[in-house]
Amino acid sequence: MNPIVLYGSPMSLYTGRARSYMIKAGLAYREVPPTSSHFLDTVLPRAGGRRSLPTIELPDGTVIRDGVAIVDHFEAERGHPSSPTSPKQRIVSRLFDAIGAEGLLRPAMHYRWNFDAENLEFLRFHFKTVFPEGRVPAADDRMQFIRDVVNPSWGVWPEAIETIEALYTQLLAKLNAHFAEHPYLLGGRPSVGDFGMMAPLYGHLGRDPAPRLLMQTRAVRVFRWVERMNRPEPDAGEFEGYGEAFLADDTIPATIIAVLKHLAIDYVPETRAACACINAWLAEHGDLPAGTTVARGVGDATFELQGVPVTAMAQPFRFHVLKRVQDEFEALAKPERRDVAALLDACDMADVLELKLTRGIGRANNLEVWV
Repeated sequence: MNPIVLYGSPMSLYTGRARSYMIKAGLAYREVPPTSSHFLDTVLPRAGGRRSLPTIELPDGTVIRDGVAIVDHFEAERGHPSSPTSPKQRIVSRLFDAIGAEGLLRPAMHYRWNFDAENLEFLRFHFKTVFPEGRVPAADDRMQFIRDVVNPSWGVWPEAIETIEALYTQLLAKLNAHFAEHPYLLGGRPSVGDFGMMAPLYGHLGRDPAPRLLMQTRAVRVFRWVERMNRPEPDAGEFEGYGEAFLADDTIPATIIAVLKHLAIDYVPETRAACACINAWLAEHGDLPAGTTVARGVGDATFELQGVPVTAMAQPFRFHVLKRVQDEFEALAKPERRDVAALLDACDMADVLELKLTRGIGRANNLEVWV
């Protein structure tokens, strides 16, 4: 049987999520850039016409676009081996997945685009590989567009950079403390949350020269986790005898509470502001037909990041992945919901259960659509 084809790139943030899952699942695949005539003529129309990374093509010709959908597909096919079944771990795994998908874009973009001396030639090489025939002008134009337009859209403004860097280096320290005691977020095997966090912590922050050096020198155990997540074997020799199961008794380590409490400093205010912005936009567009493609952004949300005003694009996709946390919570029995709510409150994450859009998001033809 032919292998799965992963259309992606080593530098792609979201490809890192899908690739890591496929490696850990032992799936036979080959990774290629989205530049071939087959991709453009056959795969791209089946991907909803959106040339985004990652996209996979299964041996039967089925195409799945987007890292969240790709992991969902394989999790369902394989019996959900990376989804904890106990209440608190299940919610925490989903929450890390949501944060990895949308909550660490600021440091990911800052450490990629604001360190030219270390990163520029490295990035130019890779951008050439995802344009047909490696066209240098097209690659340079795309890089400049990201630097000038996309980077500020994620809230990477000069006045916020000191705060972005401080929060990220503190996050590395807290993750490093956790990975000193556990090979993965929730024990001896990777959860869906681990794969979500791989998106920013590998594709940008664990691979581009400037942030990679920072991770290697300031948080070597986080770097080891990144390596571990890209290897098919457990690769946990420093945890001899630890085992390969999730932590028993629905345990959430204190180190994970500390990580989530820190992530809440950025994630919760932006989510709150984005929710208000998108809901206001939806109220203004009440006649939007069901099935309309969801745009990447629908306005700008302003919030405070440790006293620094930040404006970032309000992204509906943030709530597409966050709703999975909320749905998992609602499916719990009442005593379990009380325990999970208390945990999220201790992590300063209680708001994530209430921040919801007034309209749902589904998928059709490999695109996110309003329902």
